[in-house]
Formats: sequence, structure tokens, C-alpha cells
Amino acid sequence: MEKTPTGTAVGVDDPYAHVDRCDHLTDAGKCRFAVEQGDRDPAFADARSAEEFQCPVAGDLDEEGLTGPWEWADCPHFRRRDHGRRAESGTTASRECARCGLEARRLAHSDERPLLEEHHLSYADAASEDGDPRHEITVVLCRWCHSKVHDSWARIDDDVNPDAEAIAEAASRRAREQDELSFSSAAERFDRDGG
Repeated sequence: MEKTPTGTAVGVDDPYAHVDRCDHLTDAGKCRFAVEQGDRDPAFADARSAEEFQCPVAGDLDEEGLTGPWEWADCPHFRRRDHGRRAESGTTASRECARCGLEARRLAHSDERPLLEEHHLSYADAASEDGDPRHEITVVLCRWCHSKVHDSWARIDDDVNPDAEAIAEAASRRAREQDELSFSSAAERFDRDGG
């Protein structure tokens, strides 16, 4: 299993197996890094420009899957920071834990610790055993799953349900969220105040 620079487990054998796309890949299959940050690596930007900025991993978008000649690991500027899997709940999207599915609950004016945290599968500044640079790859985990992955042999792709403590905390936040959103008319407020 992959390890952090300090030696704790990250919960996967191959971080790239948990990547669906690069943060720099546009919906048109172009490399945003080469277009917007080409001055950081002119040779890379020139090579991409010669290919009309086509991503060398994505390849032809008219074909199914990744059809380019490269793998994600081959790209020197690959990055995937997942700030939360999106799930439809009613009409609004919410963030979820990639392991247990616990939804985020964050109150607008609260400094409480968030339920979800970003978890690194790979670190940009670490080098592999063969000396090749690593790419930054993250997923979002609830703090309970995050702890289990680092403190034991728990894996990202385990089929698990949220912890009872996590469910209770999320329910408590949901109740407070509903209290904040509740509506009372002026007449109700006036009667409450003894008017």
C-alpha cells in the first residue's frame, strides 16, 4: 500500500487508479496548464501548442476512454485535487466522503471542525523510490474514515457505512441548519415577545 512521506498508509495501492481526470483538462480535451501557465514550462507548452493544446492523455474525445499516448503518470504537470464527490440531493449538490458517503454539513457562521477533510493519495513534493516526481492526488474523506485510513489498514475503496458518531454529528448539524433556515412570521415573533 502507498505511504505518506511520514510512513502512514494512504489507503490505496495505486493512486492513479482513483483518478478520472486531471485538474488541467478542459471539457474540450485541452491542457489548461499549457495555455495558462506555459511560462512555467515553455518546452511543455510549445509541445502542447504544436498539438493544438490537446491533452496527451485524453486523446480524441470522440472515442471512448483515454486514447492519448500518455498515462496520467507520464504528464509532468498532472494534478488531481478532489474537493468532494458531487451527489445530487434534491436540487443542490453536496460533498460526500469517498469511502463511506457521509455528506458534508457546514454551518455558515460556525468554526466547528468540518466533517470532511482532504486526504492525499500522493504528494506533489515527494519522490518515488525510482526518483520520479509524484503528482498531487487527493480525495475527500470524513474525519472518521480519514483517521482509519491513516491509523490502520483501512482502504479508500472499502464498502463501509458512516460511523455512528459521524451520523450523530451530521444529524446534529442538520438540525441546527434547519433551525437557521426556519421561518417565523412577524405575527409569530410578535406573539412570542409578549406583544
